This record gives sequence, structure tokens and C-alpha cells, in this order.
Amino acid sequence: MYNPEALSSSLSVVILAGGLGTRLRQVIADRPKVLAVVGGRPFIYYLLDQINDAGIRKVILCTGYLGEMVREELGVGYRQLDLSYSQEETPKGTAGSLRLALPLIPTETVLVMNGDSFCRIDLQEFWNFHQKNGSSATIALTYVKDTGRYGKVDFDEAGKIKKFVEKAETLGAGWVSAGIYLISKAQIATIPTGKPVSIEKETFPSWVKSGLYAWCSKADFIDIGTPESYGQADAYFAGERV
Repeated sequence: MYNPEALSSSLSVVILAGGLGTRLRQVIADRPKVLAVVGGRPFIYYLLDQINDAGIRKVILCTGYLGEMVREELGVGYRQLDLSYSQEETPKGTAGSLRLALPLIPTETVLVMNGDSFCRIDLQEFWNFHQKNGSSATIALTYVKDTGRYGKVDFDEAGKIKKFVEKAETLGAGWVSAGIYLISKAQIATIPTGKPVSIEKETFPSWVKSGLYAWCSKADFIDIGTPESYGQADAYFAGERV
């Protein structure tokens, strides 16, 4: 069960919303991925609803490509959420974009969400696991039938991540990143500046030795990274709305 007051005081959220969306250009060439219409509304609203319903109130959107459209759509508030923006002038990668937003983060721990995926996890349980382990970073994992598109995450019985297996090296079912992370501000501060950095390809593998944890959930997982998955997401949320 959610404890809205605890999450509100403990967490703020950063949504990584600056991707170029090159694989989706044939479908949504006129807007950033987070504004792709899915189930009758821009995709970003599903993330914001999940955050709002968990009781968290502060959200920072890391924007890049066509970032002004995101600000125009959302403004400075949605439901009970206070929205602010960190706009990158040049592409910095997902980790670089997160590092840029560091001065805007008001809490010692931040919930980071990829702006092009949605996983219906219990955010309170995720937070409880992170707190119990005292980790500086925890990744929410979801179970999929085909890990080939995502790459697999290997971890031990305690949830400590051992390694990341690249997309080309993995087949079959397994645990993959759900695109939702809990990270301390101190850990974010270690991300190098001055060059584009990917959070999943570069940053997380470099943090394994310092104690990176995985939390597992078989909650529904949806992403809009490709035309095929975009179509599946549209059908999923359209059905939900009905």
C-alpha cells in the first residue's frame, strides 16, 4: 500500500524526455516521443498519472529535441504535480541529461523514469526495497519473453547486479530494465560531464562494482521505442481506457 506522505517527502522524479526518437520518425515525425499519441492522449500523461497517484509531487522533465513542445503541452503543473524543466542545448545522452538536471533535484534520492516506457510497478514497494539495501542506485526489472531487444540483467539472490548482457548476446525470456531507477544525488554527481553518456550502456555497468541493485516485478511493461511497440502500446492503453 502506498504511503503518499512518505514518498512525497522522500522523492522527486526526473523523467528522461529528450530522446531524438529516430526509430519513430516514420510514425511521429512532428513531435518528441513523450508526446506521441497513445490510447488517445500523449504518452507522457501515463507516467505523470502514475507519479501523481503514488503521492510524489515534484517532477523535473529532462528535455532536448523539440523540448519546447513538451513545455507548451504540460506547463508548470498537472493534477497535483509541480513540473519544471531541464533543457539540454546539445545531445548529452540519458546519463548526461540526468547530470545536467542535478541542481534542480530537491531530494537526496530521485526516481528516474525513461520517457518512452511505462511499467505498472508498485513505487512504494520499489522504494522500500531500495531503502532496505541502503544502495546508492537500484534498477526496477521486468520479465519479458524475448530479451534480445533489450539485453538481460544478471543478479544474485540478494538482488545485487552482477553484469549486464548485451542485446546481441541474449536470447529467450529473462529480466530486463523497466526504465525506472532510484538513484542518490551523490551517485548522479559522479556522472562525467562534457560528453554524451548513456545511463544503461555506460553508467550502470560502471556502477556494478560499487553495489548496484535490482528489484524485480512482473507488472505490465509497455514501451514506444519502435513502430511495432508503439502500435502495441496504443492498443494496450486504448483497451485500458475502454
